[in-house]
Amino acid sequence: MSTATPQKFEFQAEIKQLLDIVIHSLYTEKEIFVRELISNASDALEKFRHLQLTEKEIFDDRLDLEINVTTDDKAKTITIQDFGVGMTRGELVENLGTIAHSGSKAFLKALGEGGAKNANLIGQFGVGFYSAFMVAKSVKVYTHSWKKDETGHAWTSDGSGSYEIEESDGQRRGAKIVIELKDDCAEFSQDWKIKEIVERYSAFVSFPINLNGKRINTVQALWLRSKSEIKEEEYTEFYKFQSHAYDEPRLRLHFSADAPLAINALLFVPKENTEKLGLSRLEPAVSLYCRKVMIDAKPKDILPEWLRFLKGVVDSEDLPLNISRETMQDKSLIEKLNKVITKRFLKFLEEESKNRAEAYGEFYKEFGHFLKEGAALDFTHKDQLTKLLRFESSLTEKGKTTSLTDYVSRMGTEQKEIYYLMGPNRASIESGPYLEGLKARNIEVLFCYEPVDEYVMNNVREFDSKKLTAADHADVKLAEIPKPEGALSDDDVKKLTTWLKDTLGERVAEVKASDRLVDSPVLALNADKFMSPHMRRMMKAMNKEGAESPVRVNLEINPRHAVIKRLFETHTANAEKAKMVAEQLLDNSLISAGLLDDTTAMVARLNKLLESV
Repeated sequence: MSTATPQKFEFQAEIKQLLDIVIHSLYTEKEIFVRELISNASDALEKFRHLQLTEKEIFDDRLDLEINVTTDDKAKTITIQDFGVGMTRGELVENLGTIAHSGSKAFLKALGEGGAKNANLIGQFGVGFYSAFMVAKSVKVYTHSWKKDETGHAWTSDGSGSYEIEESDGQRRGAKIVIELKDDCAEFSQDWKIKEIVERYSAFVSFPINLNGKRINTVQALWLRSKSEIKEEEYTEFYKFQSHAYDEPRLRLHFSADAPLAINALLFVPKENTEKLGLSRLEPAVSLYCRKVMIDAKPKDILPEWLRFLKGVVDSEDLPLNISRETMQDKSLIEKLNKVITKRFLKFLEEESKNRAEAYGEFYKEFGHFLKEGAALDFTHKDQLTKLLRFESSLTEKGKTTSLTDYVSRMGTEQKEIYYLMGPNRASIESGPYLEGLKARNIEVLFCYEPVDEYVMNNVREFDSKKLTAADHADVKLAEIPKPEGALSDDDVKKLTTWLKDTLGERVAEVKASDRLVDSPVLALNADKFMSPHMRRMMKAMNKEGAESPVRVNLEINPRHAVIKRLFETHTANAEKAKMVAEQLLDNSLISAGLLDDTTAMVARLNKLLESV
């Protein structure tokens, strides 16, 4: 009940401007006002909790530290009440009538350096309050300061330019905000709507939030607790709640940092990669919080694109937020946040790969594609990412992988390059002609099965000062090794390669004896330095220009192979048959190289050859 005549005040000019911005253009979603008012209520309770430790005389000291939200869909109102520090008449004017002052700022200053560590618990009461006017016909604030000798007051405004303050008897300690909703905002008087908003934005507020008498925030902000206090089932429950998941997480990283930013983070790797299952591209899913209040559920900039598979929470008290808490003011700080989290997660994966190699291998099977994407595109973290890549190789068992670091440790002193081969599977690579020469020289070759691997290798380019080289490229030079007996003479080889070049014409750029073939008669080496066979196939699939251009290769022959020796005899005795054999050998080599698209002519020729058997 009022005991004095209301006193009318004009809003400070800056507040009028602020109100205009808030009401008409600041917030993208009107529901944000619930988050702001609950955040302010939490701040007021946190301040009071501190005062309880320092003050002896406190008004209404037996109240529970909680936030009560009440909706009335008939009256079209929503009420948010806290039992925090409350405000005096002077503080109402200072905090709600001007923007130059802030009760929380003054409180932080009073704490001094000794209280700096508690800064993350205390928000800035003030500007977020005005978001209520987006949905309100009128706003009333009933309040009583924690100070015993103060009186209660009621603050009233419709946001049009002025407000009134009057004394009000019977007020509890803290603040009660009653919002009479505009007709087009009546949905905010529905309890289901408010429950949905609170669970989205304010689920981890420290104090109980009761909606129409029932508590609705029951999951704790685990990222702020000590790891030693948290049980596995608590982590799992939190993961399922925060990520809207049904599985259990595959990996978990819980860490905090003080420099260069104060960060508390709890990150999860899901059990399965849904992109791998052919579902839609993953969206960022690490939520950004500031002092346990959600700022953005799916921020795009706090992690690089290739870490989009991560779930969880990042909370930083150091982030300067703009007036709406919706957009970051300082992009450089977000970039710092990005680097700190990314670097820490990569260090975590490195530790996993060393200490729990089998578990890391399982993770890599599901999510290795993302690490490859990062290695190819993220120059800042390329070195760390490249160390985390895994491939089968000519020295590993089927299904077992090796790192580039281990590959280099096994290299001979004379080897200067890291060799790799592309293929659909291990059997295809091992049965092809390109491995023979390197295997004969005891040189290890990495096996790459995914189309993205070639893109990765071309972008990474080198590791530990060793160039990454495709073993099927024409420029590969291998050391001389003793050659078995029984080969065509050098003169005969020259005659045959000249004849093959003339016979095959424009289909081959060059024909020569091979220093890399052991068991196969021929191989085709890509003569196009700028378009590999895999790149050509990808361009063809995308109908890109250039994919249909004629294929020209370098053809290498094995002078010791029975087929080549027989061809040498036949090319003078039966030129027509020799020509068909030469064309068939070229097509066979193109099939091995993945460069023969149309097999119609080959099949017809092969049938004709079979007729002469």
